[in-house]
Amino acid sequence: MEANTRGTGRLPAAFLTPGSSSFLDFLEAHRPELIPGRQRLPEGVMEAPHGTTIVAAIFDGGVVIAGDRRATMGNVIAQRDMEKVFPADEYSAVGVAGTAGLAIEMVRMFQLELEHYEKIEGAVLSLEGKANRLTTMIRGNLGMAMQGLAVVPMFAGYDTDLGRGRIFTYDVTGGRSEERGFAATGSGSVFARGSMKKLHRADLTAQQASTMVVQALYDAADDDSATGGPDLARKIFPIVSLITEDGFRRLTDEEVGAIAVSITDQRLTHPNGPQAPLL
Repeated sequence: MEANTRGTGRLPAAFLTPGSSSFLDFLEAHRPELIPGRQRLPEGVMEAPHGTTIVAAIFDGGVVIAGDRRATMGNVIAQRDMEKVFPADEYSAVGVAGTAGLAIEMVRMFQLELEHYEKIEGAVLSLEGKANRLTTMIRGNLGMAMQGLAVVPMFAGYDTDLGRGRIFTYDVTGGRSEERGFAATGSGSVFARGSMKKLHRADLTAQQASTMVVQALYDAADDDSATGGPDLARKIFPIVSLITEDGFRRLTDEEVGAIAVSITDQRLTHPNGPQAPLL
C-alpha cells in the first residue's frame, strides 16, 4: 500500500522518477490542471487586460527586444507600467502581447521548461529547440485563444552556435516564423514595423538598435491607442533588453530614459520622427 506523503515534507514517488526532459510533459502527466491552457474559466468571464506592442531587431553582435508598458481593457488603460519582456534564460528572452494574465503564466512556465531541461539533461537547449518548446506551449493555449484569450509571444536570443542574434514570431495556433532583421507583434505592430523598415541596418550598434526600437514604439503609440509611449511625467519607459554573447542584459530605467528624452526632444521639431532618404 502506497504511503501517504501529505504533511510529511516528502515528495510523492512519481515526482522523483526520472522521465521526460519537458516540464510541460511532466505537468501533463501529474498536474494537467496547472497548465495555463487547461484551466477552466469561470462563467461570465469579464474582459481581461491586454498587453501590446513588442518589437525586436538584430544588430551587429546580438539582438534587442523591447516592449511598451501599457495594458488596456477595452477603451480603458488598465495598467501603465506592465512588464512585457522577460528573460527566458541566460541567452534568450520572450516578449508577450495578448491577454496579460495568461501571458505572464506562459512566460513563467516557459522559464521553468528551460530550467527543467537543463537540470535533467545537464545541457542547455539550443536556441532552435527553445523556439520549438514555445511553439508547443502556444498550441496548448489554443482553447483559450478561441475564447478570445489569446497570447502571442515573440522570442529572441543569441545563438551561441551561430554567433548571432535571432528572432522568432508566432501566431495564436503556434505557427512559428523566423524573422530577418526586425519584427513586431501586437496591436501597434503595423506602425512599429513600418518605422523599423526605414531605420534598420545590419551594421547597427547596440546603442543604435536600442534607440531604433524606442523610436518604433514611439511611432506605434502615435497611431495605436493601445500602445503607450514614453511617460516622462511618471518616468515610465519601455523595457529594452539586449542579448549578446555576454548574455541577457536589461537596460536600466536611466539608460532607456535618456534615449526617450532625446527622442521626445527631437520630436518637438520633427513630430514624425527621423526621415529616410528617397534613394
